[in-house]
Amino acid sequence: MLGGQDDFDGGQGENRIATIVLTSDVQAAIDQVLQNPGASPLDQPDFNPTDYINQLFPNEQSLSNIDDVIAKMECEVSVIDDNIRSVVRGQTNTGQDGKKALEDAQRTIMQLSGQITEIKTRAEKTEDMVKEITRDIKQLDSAKKNLTSAITTLNHLHMLVGGVESLTKLAEKRLYGEVLNPLQAITEVNLHFQQYTEVAHIKTLSDKVSQIHAELATQITEDFKNVFTPGQQNVVKMSLSQLADACKVVSVLEPKVKRELLKWFINLQLQEYVQLFHENQDIAWLDKIDKRYAWIKRHLLDFEDKFGKIFPLDWEVSERITVQFCHTTHEQLSKLMARRRVEMDVKLLLYAIGKTTAFEALLAKRFTGVTLQDAPGKSPPTPVKPLPVQEVKSAAESPAQSETEEGVVKAVASPFSDLIGSCFKPYLDIYTDSIDKNLAELIEQFVQAKAPLDPVSRTTVLPSCADLFVFYKKCMVQCVQLSNGKPMYDLAMVFKKYLREYAAKILESRIPKLTASYTPSSISTSMSLLTRDLQNLSTAAGQVIHSFLKEGEAPRFTREEITTICCILTTAEYCLETVQQLEDKLREKVDATYSEKIDLGEEKDVYHRIISNCIQLLVQDLETGCEPALIVMSKIQWQTISNVGDQSSFVNSIIGHFKLTIPTIRDNLATSRKYYIQFCHKFVNSFIPKYINHLYKCRLTSVQESNVLGCEQLLLDTHSLKTVLLDLPSIGSQVNRKAPASFTKIVIKGMTKAEMIIKVVMAPVIPASVFTEQFLKLLPDSTLVEFHKILDMKGMRRVDQAQLAELFKRTAPKENLSLALDAVSASSVAAKLLDSPEGDKGRIKKLEKLIKKRLPN
Repeated sequence: MLGGQDDFDGGQGENRIATIVLTSDVQAAIDQVLQNPGASPLDQPDFNPTDYINQLFPNEQSLSNIDDVIAKMECEVSVIDDNIRSVVRGQTNTGQDGKKALEDAQRTIMQLSGQITEIKTRAEKTEDMVKEITRDIKQLDSAKKNLTSAITTLNHLHMLVGGVESLTKLAEKRLYGEVLNPLQAITEVNLHFQQYTEVAHIKTLSDKVSQIHAELATQITEDFKNVFTPGQQNVVKMSLSQLADACKVVSVLEPKVKRELLKWFINLQLQEYVQLFHENQDIAWLDKIDKRYAWIKRHLLDFEDKFGKIFPLDWEVSERITVQFCHTTHEQLSKLMARRRVEMDVKLLLYAIGKTTAFEALLAKRFTGVTLQDAPGKSPPTPVKPLPVQEVKSAAESPAQSETEEGVVKAVASPFSDLIGSCFKPYLDIYTDSIDKNLAELIEQFVQAKAPLDPVSRTTVLPSCADLFVFYKKCMVQCVQLSNGKPMYDLAMVFKKYLREYAAKILESRIPKLTASYTPSSISTSMSLLTRDLQNLSTAAGQVIHSFLKEGEAPRFTREEITTICCILTTAEYCLETVQQLEDKLREKVDATYSEKIDLGEEKDVYHRIISNCIQLLVQDLETGCEPALIVMSKIQWQTISNVGDQSSFVNSIIGHFKLTIPTIRDNLATSRKYYIQFCHKFVNSFIPKYINHLYKCRLTSVQESNVLGCEQLLLDTHSLKTVLLDLPSIGSQVNRKAPASFTKIVIKGMTKAEMIIKVVMAPVIPASVFTEQFLKLLPDSTLVEFHKILDMKGMRRVDQAQLAELFKRTAPKENLSLALDAVSASSVAAKLLDSPEGDKGRIKKLEKLIKKRLPN
């Protein structure tokens, strides 16, 4: 925006000049016009006249050529004015040229519009001319079409009139071979005239055609009955070739005629079978079921030899006879089995099912199953190439079978499957009951066959386990062949039952039991009185009390018993893995409606529990072996030790016990590495806290004496034991395998705490603040109870511990002070009680009150 002028005020020379601000687009357009932007200072967008003048006349001496500068600028202004005039004049001429071009365009458009109108008019005239020319052609086409239709109808009418008369004569003479072609033609012509039934003559002819159809159907049916019904006398019987022509005629008639004729003929063919295998006949029972199938094979061979050429191939008479035979057999067997169910056993049932399955497989080879397409509940069968008639007998001896992946012969699936066999499905509970009985006998055999394990053979899994699952597999494969519905589900329930039976009678019953020996009856009485209301106490208190109620020497497992426990563990592991595979296979094989109902989770939990119990027994036995050494450790007079030497004898005893027991367990769990590592985890998780508890019982120093050599010796022993525990999984093994990181972490954490306890005991009590600070630094998670225990290890009396305890309470974090029970006091009272020769009820009650008082609300 331009707004302002030069202004001289009071000789100050202050310039007030407004600048022109242009947008970037305008500036770009100006640069494009100038072609060389920036060549002159006057072309710059930020041109400042004052700066430009000061640049031309930087000092007073430069004013001497001011006239030349002014002349030069006037010349440039003149040139610019000339350029502006030229541009303005050019723009004026451009407007005139544009107006002239617009007028020319308008004139051209008017001419084009006129030409289009003319072309449109000519097109309309041409269309009218074409319509006039083609009008006669359309009339001729319509006349030709009507004439052709009339001629065709007339021919059809002639054929219908003449055909009705000739058909009537041919039918009376039973010349079925000559009847076929005109009958087909007249039938088609009659369909053409159905739209003209309102014409009386046409309706009469149509009725005559229908009458001829009915008469032919009745006549041919009577001819068949005369030929095939025995005892017909004084009747002219037709030849087989005439019957074959008659069948071709029936194919042209209504489908109902063919159905009724075939129904009568098939029933006639099976009349002998129905009588021969009536339910009152001895031959009808399941033990002679193969005679039924032998009869139909012979009958089909005889039928096709004698009458096979009568019926057209597309009638599939042999297949229809066979299908009806299957339905009849199914009905007869169903009634028979319902009446004589008590006589059925699994052997007879499986025999009948096997023979039936083989027969149905034979039918799949011989026939296509095309006649079953319309049967209810049947999907269209897969086309099968039929066997020649002469091969039926040989096929019967080797029915259609395939070798499954389990090596079991199984019938090929076919459209004939279960046509007869479905009658056995309601009685398959006999099969599952038999499996139940067989499994009960098998489990009893396993129980009776208990024998000590041979340690030399290194048997890791009981052989009976493999035998059980092999039996399961055979039963499952067999049941799939019988039915994959409810019988398969019932079989799964039987499997569940005997998986639990095997776990209880074979595995759990074989786990070695330990019988503890207790001290005299007075202690037993004290125990019963003391623990009478133990359920009302906290778990922690209960554990403390029970730890002091154990009396007598704990028994140990022998080497053979440890081997037995390991064997039971590996057997349970094998069962666990195989049960999972069994569950997956059952769900895969059973019908979809039962798939989700099959759940072996409870059985898997049973074997999980057995594995856990075996591991716990091994841990308990290993702990029990270490107990005497720990007792020895707690009874050593550590404050009297005068020098530090090699590791103590109790450590050597523990290491010796490890080397004696661990290799046996490891060798017997060689195939169950994960459970061996789990055993090691559980042992260190149990042993290290027990070691620390025995450590608290040691009296390492005395307040009167500052001898810490006992602490140093015990620290050395603890470190040695820590090294042994780190190597526990591979102890005594020639192959040194690195222990899992989780196991190493547990050992380091637990044994480091034991080392810190000993180091705290070594620290001087005075000054008390420094001792407390050192305690919390080395054992940050310890409680007041543990603080008292460490002071006991230093030989400090309870009376002298009060001041330190108060300092600990003020210094320690609050969470370290939240105690549920002063276990030390409770255990000491319990120990004094058990030292009494007689179980004083008053003192027991006093102990109970003390424990309840110290429990949190």
